[in-house]
Formats: sequence, C-alpha cells, structure tokens
Amino acid sequence: MALEKLKIKPLSPSNLEEITALFNPNTYSITKTVSWSAATAGNNADTESDRKKNAPALTFGGGASRQLNFELFFDVTEPVDDKEIKDVRELTNKVVALTRIERDLGRPPACEISWGNAPTGSDFPFTGVVTSLTQRFVLFRSDGKPVRATLTVAFMEFLDTEKDKKETDPEFTTRLVRRGDSLSSIAGEVYRDPALWRLIAEANDLDDPRRPPVGLRLNIPKFG
Repeated sequence: MALEKLKIKPLSPSNLEEITALFNPNTYSITKTVSWSAATAGNNADTESDRKKNAPALTFGGGASRQLNFELFFDVTEPVDDKEIKDVRELTNKVVALTRIERDLGRPPACEISWGNAPTGSDFPFTGVVTSLTQRFVLFRSDGKPVRATLTVAFMEFLDTEKDKKETDPEFTTRLVRRGDSLSSIAGEVYRDPALWRLIAEANDLDDPRRPPVGLRLNIPKFG
C-alpha cells in the first residue's frame, strides 16, 4: 500500500501549487477553545438563588477557531524524486509562500490540509491560514547552503461562513457515495430532481460530478 502523504493545498483563487510533505509529521495537535462564563450580578444572575448552589449557571459565549500545529522535516542530502537539490530552501520556500500576501488576494492564501481518508468530523481535511512559521536549518554544505530543515507550522481554522451555517443547520444531512452513484442520481434520490446535482457539487467542491469517489460522505444542503 502506498504511503499517504500530508498535503497542503492553497485554495482558489490562489495560484500557489499544492505542497506534498517530503516526510510526514511524527505528531500533530489540534487546539479548540470553547467559551463559557459564569452568571454574575451584572448579567441577570439570581443572586439569592445562586447562594444555594455549589456552582453558578454557565452561559455559552461561542467557540474559537481550531488551531493545527505540526512539524515538517526536509532533507535533500539524497535526491528527491530522482532530482538532486542543492539547497533545501527550494522546498521550504513553498511553505514560506503561504505566509506572504498574494497580490490578487490582498492576503495570504487559505489552505486545505489533508492526510489520507478520514471519517466525517475528523481533524482532516483542515481548512486554515498560517499564523506562525519557524524554520530551523541544521546541516549545511561547504558553500553555506542548508540541506536539512525542520519547519514548525501553526494553522488557524478558516471557516466559510455560509458553509458552516449549512453544516450546523439541523435539516442539513449527509449521504455516503455508493458504487454506481453520480451526483445526478443522488440529486434525484434526495431532491426528486436530478437537475439539482449542482447544489451537491458546490457544497462539496467536487471537480468531477459524474464520478464521486465511492465511500465519500457528501454534504447534502437543504433545498426549497
């Protein structure tokens, strides 16, 4: 079985190329902060009632963006894909480009980080923007060119507001792709109208609506 590599794909309208990790991370971490606050006299607390409780009532204050952190290791002391590379920065600069403003965007690009096939609701694919990048070069040629590097990268979740709203809608559903399915046949099943396949294609960013991968869990947006 081929080794699945971690990939970083700058999202449209970015013109940057997809980055495939030379070596997969040994570990990664996901951080998510959820805000809750205790009721106080200033925010409608029942002071007399609260004195009789072991803990105050909590009020939900919203969720913060998830943060993804990992390290990428680069080594060009041996050929990479049968190509001899003299300076490891030829590879690491592709990651550096994710921190720079793109002229047409006016900001650095949002990226989709993927690593193999993961169950729905998993950490990957993760859509985010680079918020921190540290480069550490550890081995050099006689001319000073580095040949090994470790990059510590932090991504902050970058949500599509409209897509997130749909996915938290209680009427929003999913559908697992079976062998022989097309988006038209699925649209005919869920909407009773095969012509509405574009709704599903757009909700799932599919390039080829005729052949959705078997086993893919599709987001089915509400219609009507």
